[in-house]
Amino acid sequence: MDREIKKIFRQGSTSYYYSSLFFPEEVREDVFYLYAYVRTADDYVDDLPQDEQGFNSFRQDTFDNWGGSSEDRVVDYFLNVCQRHGFEKEWVEAFLKSMEMDMHKSTYHTIDETLEYIYGSAEVIGLMMNRLLDVEEEADHAAKMMGRSMQYANFIRDVREDNELGRQYLPQEQLEEYGLESLEREKIQPENFREFLRSQIETYNGWRKEAEKGLHYIPYRTRVPVRLSSNLYHWTTRVIQKDPMVVYEKEVRPSKTRIAWELLRAANP
Repeated sequence: MDREIKKIFRQGSTSYYYSSLFFPEEVREDVFYLYAYVRTADDYVDDLPQDEQGFNSFRQDTFDNWGGSSEDRVVDYFLNVCQRHGFEKEWVEAFLKSMEMDMHKSTYHTIDETLEYIYGSAEVIGLMMNRLLDVEEEADHAAKMMGRSMQYANFIRDVREDNELGRQYLPQEQLEEYGLESLEREKIQPENFREFLRSQIETYNGWRKEAEKGLHYIPYRTRVPVRLSSNLYHWTTRVIQKDPMVVYEKEVRPSKTRIAWELLRAANP
């Protein structure tokens, strides 16, 4: 395994990085190559200041070499995975479109706008994972819901971080239903915010339950790390649900002990 690829993935994710360690070796490398590509694109648009030129070159490199190879090893590894597992070009286009939105769009006013972003940033990743794990297409809807639910959990967990980046993914119209103008800490009414974020967790839970209906399509040996990842996101939202104000106070991340416990649950559901 390329150490730099492993480092990129590890720095960008806790729950999914540790979950991916439990994939069989023949699958694990391709998962790491996929997520190194995803994290690299995300880093271009999350840096302050954003590296728009770098992102555009990264995207151009991807499509100029589609079906071939690149001199950028992150892109090259990814393109190789695309070719071997039959990823659709439209999925990659949708992913990069959502990353580009992070450079030009700061507020999502409706759930439809949020879901448009989520399709490219997460649902297509679920579809890629299905192909990578050689799961039948009948499970594609569940894979999309898995990506959607995990991304929404990220939005819930990362309210403070997204504020610092000048972004708000949770729908503005739903904030206003709870008497909130924004998610800036100094502007919220704590009780209104608690009710709002708990409602968002209920939305996440609905998508998660829909996603987990498709887990039986995945062979047991590769199902365990997928279930582990889902369990870790669910644990995160349960912690936040107890008191949503915690998202302003600290990063809610599972400890290694929690990961071990959830692994046991994933292996013996």
